[in-house]
Amino acid sequence: MNKNKYLHKPFVLAALCAGALAHSGAHAQASAPGYPSKTVRFVIPFPPGGSNDILGRVVAASLSERLGRQVIPDNRAGGNSIIGSELVANAPPDGHTLLIISTAYTTNPVIHKLPFDPLKSFDWVAMLGVGANVLAVTQSLPARNVKELIALAKARPGQIIYASTGVGSNAHFSTELFKHMTGTNMVHVPYKGGGPALIDTISGQAQLCLASLIQAVGHIRNNKLRALATSRAKRSDILPDVPTMIEAGVPGYETENWWGLAVTRGTPPAVVQRLNQEVNVILKTPDVEKRLRGEGAEPSINTPEFLGKHVANEMDKWRKLAKLAGIKGE
Repeated sequence: MNKNKYLHKPFVLAALCAGALAHSGAHAQASAPGYPSKTVRFVIPFPPGGSNDILGRVVAASLSERLGRQVIPDNRAGGNSIIGSELVANAPPDGHTLLIISTAYTTNPVIHKLPFDPLKSFDWVAMLGVGANVLAVTQSLPARNVKELIALAKARPGQIIYASTGVGSNAHFSTELFKHMTGTNMVHVPYKGGGPALIDTISGQAQLCLASLIQAVGHIRNNKLRALATSRAKRSDILPDVPTMIEAGVPGYETENWWGLAVTRGTPPAVVQRLNQEVNVILKTPDVEKRLRGEGAEPSINTPEFLGKHVANEMDKWRKLAKLAGIKGE
């Protein structure tokens, strides 16, 4: 069976022309009069320190400036993003409650019974970015590369612990795929987010984590974690000396992270359009683009329709992968 057919393909980023960017703010103001009329709540369904938190706070701060109202980040962790997502699903559909979504949003339906409909409970606003995962291990682990890690895992079946950001998370699915493709047996310990998972990997409570690069790069640069490989088909610009998983000896392996913005279903189309335009302007701002790329995330400028199709395609992809790799809820 060709495992690669279930794996994520890189996105082609659609660039906006300079003229459109220059006039988008004025157009958005005219298309959504009176919005926003109060403080905007930006729900981050994970604890501080993870990729959703890092990216969400950058976007929220810029949105505050663009909208002329406070946009307050609100970390609502739990259930691998389910708790925060449910909160937004049940919020008034007026565009004053936003939700950052990521890969976990599309893996959760595969193994969890959700208290909302992942395709019908939200309106899609904008894609925010895409980025690599990185296979990072605790410094005390005697494995200097992926081949040594595979050999160690095979020599110690069921003894190596891997941390994830929750059952059904990108880290969970990506590591289970790694196990499936390498024939290894490692123990899964789920956490409530990327921050806690990485903290325990650094301390040695867990031995490895296939984390989002945006949340792990600082620990890698500070030599708190050792990077063995990145997960996309091409090397990361910010870790150019770290091989891809394919280069490191796992043919066909490719996964990546992504982030998007959603609002409660039934939000006025004019509000959705304004938010989309403002986010696209923000992503092209030199300071924001530099910050995101420096963290290992590539800005992705697209339409609400693009994000909606992407969410549906991702859910289908992960469902097939779960069946292929035998991934089940815990």
